Amino acid sequence: MTGTVLTEPLLALRDLAAEWATDLRAAGAVLDRDPEATAELADLPAARCMAQLLVPAEYGAEGIRVAGHRFNGMTALERTVLLEEFARGDAGATLAAPGASMSGVLIDVLGDAEQKAWFYGRLVDRPTWTFFALTEPDVGSDANALTTSLTPGPDGDFVLNGRKRYVGNASRAGMGVVFARTAPGPLGVRAVLLDTASPGFHAEPLGMLGLRGARFCALEFDGVRVPANRVLGQHLSPTRRGMWAATLTFNRLRPGVAAIAVGIARAAHEYVRAEGGLLTGGAAGEWDQLGYRIESVRNLVHLAAMEVDAGGSRGGHLASSAKAEASRLAEDATRAACRFFGPSARWTHPVLDKLVRDARGVEFMEGTANIQKLIVFTGLLAGKVGRGESFPALNRPLGTGGLPCG
Repeated sequence: MTGTVLTEPLLALRDLAAEWATDLRAAGAVLDRDPEATAELADLPAARCMAQLLVPAEYGAEGIRVAGHRFNGMTALERTVLLEEFARGDAGATLAAPGASMSGVLIDVLGDAEQKAWFYGRLVDRPTWTFFALTEPDVGSDANALTTSLTPGPDGDFVLNGRKRYVGNASRAGMGVVFARTAPGPLGVRAVLLDTASPGFHAEPLGMLGLRGARFCALEFDGVRVPANRVLGQHLSPTRRGMWAATLTFNRLRPGVAAIAVGIARAAHEYVRAEGGLLTGGAAGEWDQLGYRIESVRNLVHLAAMEVDAGGSRGGHLASSAKAEASRLAEDATRAACRFFGPSARWTHPVLDKLVRDARGVEFMEGTANIQKLIVFTGLLAGKVGRGESFPALNRPLGTGGLPCG
């Protein structure tokens, strides 16, 4: 696999994101101590960028204007460029920022015109946190075992009951999406838009070691009323309303999660360069090799993002490969960085301690490595990856054919 080169507009976007990321580390340290201290993010350009990411321009989002282009984060490649740089500043602060996040991708897939206007309109009106609730405490994200229920109410609306767990930003969110079951079987899974001000909604923050700013929560729905026009995908066929949409959302987002892991690895690598003194001999060689590995994984992440944007059936498998490899890279790089400072490294270098904890947290975002490897393996069995087949989207320069211009 040969190296890739971003287009000039994407390089300009990356440079701007790198500049904005410098303010995130201090905010991330505060959020690590107090995850409720989101006021630290209010005036940061990176947080303002995240607040309108994944909001299409036609709904009033300003986006990022640079090098004659306007970027709204609607492509996976744009998001990987931004998220890598922001995570190099601080991954926890990046994930603590308001914005559409995972819900935005799902709304783009499942929402009708009215639902998109309601959702995107609130994001443009003011910085708003959102949540994406799929995982349940007893069954994880197994669609066939989901127990949260969505039942018809007496007035034509619906009633939501159940529990979810490990849902980011839910305690501070104004709205989000919830997956629930309307009937047995995979076609009985539906997603709904939910206003967190609805009676019966409750979010309880969970204790966390890493990525504490993301504020993972346990959710309870006790007879929450869901208006009929907040049930997503009613204009689509039953096969495209539930877990198909969730899977497509995960595929689109995984390159971004992988980019966060690459950003954490870069932060650890650069910290040793800056604080570890002159590296010579074997130490210098080891650190150079890690730098080459970071560059290689970044290349894989960009290729995965481009394949996702091309809409190919292989995109999910390449994204899973990128996410698994990037997560392992982040853990390896942060642990290796600690070795340069001795047994007390995590005590005497709190930046490294946080990077180690955050790196481990990325492993559990969008599926662990075991899940990602199973996805890649099923693609291999189906003939979608491996066996000498090429990825068609990888045969053109990165960044062409998908940049929203303004």
